[in-house]
Amino acid sequence: MGAIEVRGLVREFKKGPRAVDGIDITVAEGEIYGFLGPNGAGKSTTVLMLTTLLPPTAGTATVAGFDIVKQGAEVRGAIGAALQEAALDKFLTGREHIKLQGSLHGMKGAELKRRGDDLLERVGLTDAADRKVGGYSGGMKRRLDLALALLHNPRVLFLDEPTTGLDPQSRTALWDEVARLAREDGVTVFLTTQYLEEADALANRVGIIDHGHIVIEGTPAELKASVGRSSVEIEPHDAARLGDLERTLAAFGTPLTMRGTSASIRLNEGVSDVAAIVRALDAEGIGIHQLRLREPTLDDVFLEQTGRSLEGSGDDEDAAE
Repeated sequence: MGAIEVRGLVREFKKGPRAVDGIDITVAEGEIYGFLGPNGAGKSTTVLMLTTLLPPTAGTATVAGFDIVKQGAEVRGAIGAALQEAALDKFLTGREHIKLQGSLHGMKGAELKRRGDDLLERVGLTDAADRKVGGYSGGMKRRLDLALALLHNPRVLFLDEPTTGLDPQSRTALWDEVARLAREDGVTVFLTTQYLEEADALANRVGIIDHGHIVIEGTPAELKASVGRSSVEIEPHDAARLGDLERTLAAFGTPLTMRGTSASIRLNEGVSDVAAIVRALDAEGIGIHQLRLREPTLDDVFLEQTGRSLEGSGDDEDAAE
């Protein structure tokens, strides 16, 4: 049995569509599973059900071998969770948060101090441990939230969009710690994200969810290979010729949705098409300002599966629910 087993899981809200519509997921012990999709796709709703904070409408799921409906207390004892909004008190210090969280898990004395000091060091907060959290940056708060989620040595860790709003340096630091947890400690990580590079960098496997359905699942390499073909994006010297550019490119591949003054296609034959494209544009008198050749990405996978680009799409999930 996997660390997480989900079968036919459904969550339906009153006067609304099914936020999660019969999904199946299996996550192995020690695996980082990336749950990728836009706001409103059902990512956070799934996490709330798997962490026992929201009852499912239908279907079954086990986490760390425990049923999320029948064995909620056991599930909560086996997991750690850092959700979208860190539940921190701005008037308490980082170390006081550690002590409070530890007491809730029945930890005390030397055991709690040793574990707390170790985690504060691992997330880079030793020097700030005795400062009130109200003075922490966003990245520091997310790292403290991660330390709190790990305090009781959970077998499964849920991270719901953990790096949203963080600067690149803070995001990379959190990525490094999550990767180390799975690699060295054997923690199973269920990571929801909108960031393509986050899923690509961290996840052993990725499931892409859209409108409550998992549309495709596999390793990042497998998903990108499923697209297969490279794409080319071209910006003309004269923006007024964009329509002519699009018509010329259409003979060489499948048009992709673009914004601004560029046109893009997924190439029929691959890189070998580029020289012919340049000759065709030259024959039409269309000058090239920029030409970019791109290998398939997870965004290409999402676009092919759903017909739209991932980042920036969808409405706010919490507001919708």
